[in-house]
Amino acid sequence: MFGCQQVLIKTDKDTKAIIEYLCRESNSLYNCSVYYARQIWFKTGKIVTGFDLTKEMKSNPHFRAGYASSMQQTCLNVGESFKSFKQLLKKSLKGELNQKPNAPKYRKSGGLFTVTYPKKWLKLIDGNVRFPLGNQVKVWFKLTEFLLPFPINLKWESIKEVRIVPRNGCLYAEFVYKQILEYRQIQPVDATKVSQSGLGGFPQEELAVLGIDHGLNNWLTCVSNVETSFIIDGKHLKSINQWYNKQVATLKQGKPKGFWSRTLAHVTEKRNRQMRDAVNKAARIVINHCLINGIGTIVFGWNQGQKNESNMGTKNNQKFVQIPTAKLKERIAQLCEQYGIKFVETEESYTSKASFLDNDELPKYGEKPDGWQSSGKRIKRGLYRSADNWLVNADCNGSANILRKVKAMLKLDLSRVIRGILTMPIRIRFWSKAVPESASL
Repeated sequence: MFGCQQVLIKTDKDTKAIIEYLCRESNSLYNCSVYYARQIWFKTGKIVTGFDLTKEMKSNPHFRAGYASSMQQTCLNVGESFKSFKQLLKKSLKGELNQKPNAPKYRKSGGLFTVTYPKKWLKLIDGNVRFPLGNQVKVWFKLTEFLLPFPINLKWESIKEVRIVPRNGCLYAEFVYKQILEYRQIQPVDATKVSQSGLGGFPQEELAVLGIDHGLNNWLTCVSNVETSFIIDGKHLKSINQWYNKQVATLKQGKPKGFWSRTLAHVTEKRNRQMRDAVNKAARIVINHCLINGIGTIVFGWNQGQKNESNMGTKNNQKFVQIPTAKLKERIAQLCEQYGIKFVETEESYTSKASFLDNDELPKYGEKPDGWQSSGKRIKRGLYRSADNWLVNADCNGSANILRKVKAMLKLDLSRVIRGILTMPIRIRFWSKAVPESASL
């Protein structure tokens, strides 16, 4: 398994100019490779590989402008894109896709693209990574290398490659390293608590499961069958996005369509950093909760294509689509693999309408039986009333129903998902200083 650490490049003007030059040449080489691959596809129907492109582009001036192994990675990237295009074509012919895929397109002319250096061409010198330059750069600029600082929290032996990634006017160094799986680094609850809980003496991590329901104000609502529940607050993310949209609207007012500026790039990059930070913190809170409580399975409720098909009005659609919940789901799945936690994704149709306490039937999307009606009802925002007039948190009710969706498949015991944990979940504001101890480990 590989990990990636991204570091903002802060260097002198000369080094920055060299890096931007390499990224610009990589972008031009990418477009040349795409042109060649597209022409071969249109004329012969053949999909070229990255190695074919490398062989063809060796005499290209943009290829020769950078270090050979680095520019080869750009050609291989184009080859991977066309390989994915080929696989999508096969699925389209089998009727597994709703629309026919298009061949990879060109990048914007004059833009910047990623430059990748395999480790074997890099050297660590006094805490700095030495990046070699191509022969053409040596002749033109009389330079043979440039240096970037190496992160002190990484080991050089585990590094596989380094990517220079341009994004919104900023340059980042991505250090790709081999990651050692950290199974159960945080010890689960004591074994004596398992026997006292009446679970028959089985290891708790084999039985414990956490259901996750996502939303807006409550970004993630989590309910487990070991009598825990919590909500990760999402109001701060909504506020960040609202402020970002106001800034963009102001800067683009009276400007032509497609207008872009350095200020817009700066505002966008700042917002994106805040979103990435939120994703990492929220995912860490979920995983730490599982490790501390011995939870070995996470069930995430997710409907495919829900953001593309959302119809909640213009304002609510904007809020819903801009929240990076899909990235959060992927991040949780990555951490689950790292820590040996099972990750299960399930559709979440009717989980918000059905009553968990009344054990309502949970039909799949499009398969609702005639006359189906829930026993309970959502009486107002955040509050759900069961048939016996018990009031519980509406999102906790949905999260518990997500567990019911996979109860038979995973052979779950949900007898400990009781009214108490559905009524009073802990609210975690990860953007606040007052974060529970279990969430900040």
